[in-house]
Amino acid sequence: MKILVTGAVGQLGRDVVALFEQQSMEVLPCDRDSLDITDSEACLRRIQEFTPDVIIHCAAYTAVDQAETDIDQAYQVNAVGTRNLVVAAEKISAKFCYISTDYVFDGQSTTGYHEYDNTNPQSIYGKSKRAGEVLVQSLSSAYFIVRTSWVYGLHGNNFVKTMLKLGKDKPVLQVVNDQKGSPTYTVDLAAFLLDLVQTEKYGIYHASNSGECTWYEFAQAIFEEANSLGGAYSVQVNPCTTEEFPRPAPRPANSVMEHLSIRTNGFQDIRHWREGLKGFLQEYLVNGSE
Repeated sequence: MKILVTGAVGQLGRDVVALFEQQSMEVLPCDRDSLDITDSEACLRRIQEFTPDVIIHCAAYTAVDQAETDIDQAYQVNAVGTRNLVVAAEKISAKFCYISTDYVFDGQSTTGYHEYDNTNPQSIYGKSKRAGEVLVQSLSSAYFIVRTSWVYGLHGNNFVKTMLKLGKDKPVLQVVNDQKGSPTYTVDLAAFLLDLVQTEKYGIYHASNSGECTWYEFAQAIFEEANSLGGAYSVQVNPCTTEEFPRPAPRPANSVMEHLSIRTNGFQDIRHWREGLKGFLQEYLVNGSE
């Protein structure tokens, strides 16, 4: 199987490329230097040259706060870029896998979101990612839309690495306790994508590690698990409210997404977020992988 991966140097992209190559698949990793997804002709040319069976579209404009003022660029990457890739994929009858986000919801639900619940993004980032979803649904005849949340991995910056760094430098940390979601380890998400794209079980999927927590609870768990692996973190983590840390873009209060499509399509659910965190910390702190 031939796989083209966009965003191949990002957190998720790097793990996707590594895992698929381990399975002896032919992978073409693309980053912004090797493929400008906002250039429709470049997309068509690259995809017709490589003729992938599957395109896994990890590339995105993800600067959530910056997007509030950088509106054109957010849509150019997340909507126009996605359209360019889908149109090219259709020319060669390739499957298309679009990585999306919990930000397509407004975060006001009292329960976890199902895949086909109404979307209502509140930020420019969320609206531009939803625009990408609409274009995929409109233009692709063989698509997977995979929404994920609270992503972290060995490559790049993320919440877990930030907490570990701050935990060494500061005796007390304040972390919001009124936003809940499901942390997602990129290695676990990549493994799900590997299973998914080899099927024809098309549609929308919510894919995160199982279970839920607040950012405050996540931070507590990070230090507990790190200390169980020999870390020496004595930092005190205190809960605070979102209002105490105002940001340009609104954050969903509830980012929890039900894995309805994973269950009903017969896939194995992704392990609990705490197990994913242990796996990450083992690699990051003990094995020294990055």
